[in-house]
Amino acid sequence: MSGRCNPATGVVLLGVIALSGLAACERQPDPSADGGLLGSPGDWPSFGRTAGEQHYSPLDQIDRDTVERLSVAWYHDLAPGNTVTAPVAAGGKLFVTTGHSRVRAFEAATGELLWEHDSGTRERAGFILRFGYGPKGLAYWNDRVFIATHDGHVVALDADSGEPLWEQTTTEPKDGRYVNGPPRVFDGKVLIGHGGADSGPVRGYLDAFDALTGDRLWRFYTVPGNPADGFESEAMEKAAATWSGEWWRLGGGGTVWNAISYDPELDYLFLGTGNGYPYNHLLRSAGEGDNLFLCAIVAVEADTGAYVWHYQTNPAEQTDYNAAMDMTLATLVIEGRQRRVLMQAPKNGFFYVIDRVSGELISAEPHARVTWATHVDPETGRPVEAPGYRYHGRGLFELWPSVTGAHSWLPQSFSPRTGLVYIPAIERASTIGDEGLDLSSPDAGAGVVGDFNLEIEGARRSFLRAWDPVRQTERWSVELPGDWPAGTMATAGDLVFQGRLDGKFVAYDASSGEAVWTHDVGVPIIAPPISFAVDGTQYVTVLTGAGASGSGLFAPASDGYRVDYRMPRRVLTFALDGAATLPASPPPPPMVAPDDPGYVPDAALEAQGAQQFAVAACFVCHGQNAANSGAAPDLRLSPYPTDRDAFHAVVREGALLSRGMPRFDELSIEQTEAIRQYVRARARELGADGASAR
Repeated sequence: MSGRCNPATGVVLLGVIALSGLAACERQPDPSADGGLLGSPGDWPSFGRTAGEQHYSPLDQIDRDTVERLSVAWYHDLAPGNTVTAPVAAGGKLFVTTGHSRVRAFEAATGELLWEHDSGTRERAGFILRFGYGPKGLAYWNDRVFIATHDGHVVALDADSGEPLWEQTTTEPKDGRYVNGPPRVFDGKVLIGHGGADSGPVRGYLDAFDALTGDRLWRFYTVPGNPADGFESEAMEKAAATWSGEWWRLGGGGTVWNAISYDPELDYLFLGTGNGYPYNHLLRSAGEGDNLFLCAIVAVEADTGAYVWHYQTNPAEQTDYNAAMDMTLATLVIEGRQRRVLMQAPKNGFFYVIDRVSGELISAEPHARVTWATHVDPETGRPVEAPGYRYHGRGLFELWPSVTGAHSWLPQSFSPRTGLVYIPAIERASTIGDEGLDLSSPDAGAGVVGDFNLEIEGARRSFLRAWDPVRQTERWSVELPGDWPAGTMATAGDLVFQGRLDGKFVAYDASSGEAVWTHDVGVPIIAPPISFAVDGTQYVTVLTGAGASGSGLFAPASDGYRVDYRMPRRVLTFALDGAATLPASPPPPPMVAPDDPGYVPDAALEAQGAQQFAVAACFVCHGQNAANSGAAPDLRLSPYPTDRDAFHAVVREGALLSRGMPRFDELSIEQTEAIRQYVRARARELGADGASAR
């Protein structure tokens, strides 16, 4: 393995294996300390490619000089449904998952479809379908492809045939848990967490399965359960001392719904944990205690799941500032010595550099606008909260970043050549508070109210930020369209690839941020790209199309971009001098509401419908304010709301379950009618040119 040193940035550049090769540097640590390779340097077998989740390709055939020759090598059209997912590539094959856990395998060089596997999620998932589409990616290991379905089935597929080899479950029916992160396979173990703590009493955990047999090896709980039942480990007993009241009745939260990294030399797994439920600390834990291990990075032993150390980014969290964003492993030279670090930009707006051996905080600085804290104390590692951040009994106040975060799940990348981290950053604001809520009521829910889509100056923006983790400063940034920035990939060709909401796929100079190549595909690209090699040729693949779990919260900023549900969605693969030509995209549907002669305005009923639309979480797929997000059809253009019987058949009886529309059979006829009235009213707001207030 080769590498080189960059004294200007203080970064030891590890694991740089390129098609052309690079020179080695004298004092090079074992590259496995940064996650190592999971296979051939031409493969991309895991979500972040390596166990260190760098989202970095060591291939350099496509570089700043040759990228102008990059063009489409092949494409494959996909059906409507979620395509904001990451492929994996290994052994000359490319594997993708789309929609509700449908897996396809292709010849990676030609795009020939080899097999398909439908995981059956739509027919089986029931209530869980209400929480989006499910896993954001796959994993490959030892001629097997692994998927964890939205409803918690973990499946190993034969990579050559697509036949299931084993199947397990990581959740229980109706337990409120669902899977929306990609599985990881490290050291022969399939690792998978779950989500669910945004909407109900869910206690988080991570499961480890044997990748060969499917046997469950261990489970690590992230928050303590009922003390009367005993604690599963010393870690849970110690964590319980940081909770108060009867927290176990509410579930706690702390779900490992996205980020997992691995250091094979230490044999440590690193888990990024999520928010608490309810959000309100006063309601969840009587306003007392740090509530471990919410919003934390937790190191555990890979073989046993035993606790090693933790670092909590937001003690006693109460604004959904979870630490479930990707954790990048690298070795940096800081103050003259090599440090094996973990780097994370969680939702709270700070960029953290942590010693991954000990869990010690090395540094933390804001990379986005932050108003909830003044700084992170370098001695204690704790944030110094701004006056008034604890909103108990308060009216709404302005919060930066928004509860949607300064960085979401779409991954950052790290280039060992430049020493920079490339963050898809969000500038967004919320209001939040709990004044007027009866926290003793079972209807208190998460215990907060607010506007999570605040329209004020400087909000609803996004950037690609190149961040120097040693100096904790921005090196360069590019403002992007909208506020839902795509995942990034860095390469040894000194390029950073990222899609955009306006349909452009762009390669930037990794050192300067200059756009050196752009390809307009006509539809949004939000998914993270990957790069791989077959027979000496380097390829770049990305899935096109908008809409994924959570994208409904970002729908208002998608106004003006093509996010209709039936937009062209494709597996798109590029190579130097590629010879394929994309067909012209059909025009988007006109933003004109269907005829609805029976509609009669009713402000009171429409207000009830707006509230029920939010309570039933319709916005998760159909967008905030019923404004399209690409995850599901735009209800303002749908004929179903104009027909009472058809609407009730879809919503309450599940007439479109086979297409992924869940059944809401708990809604009363009156509640369903209120939602229908609200959607019809929103449709009437569309102007002659399709414009409307979002």
